[in-house]
Amino acid sequence: MFGEFMATIVKKRPGQSEDSLIAQFRKKILNEEVLEEMKEREFYLKPSRKRYEREKALKKRKPRRYW
Repeated sequence: MFGEFMATIVKKRPGQSEDSLIAQFRKKILNEEVLEEMKEREFYLKPSRKRYEREKALKKRKPRRYW
């Protein structure tokens, strides 16, 4: 679980500014969903709580049918 992500590497190309390098790094971090993973790992959630949250999200997404 902890070894899922590799190091995020962004190499500077000749003539590339530091600002564009930082923007490229941010974009790569968002695509790899590193921030979401960090937020998940910040606090321990019991398995029962994880299950509860997952079921709650499914109920919220699923539209109700009235017949």
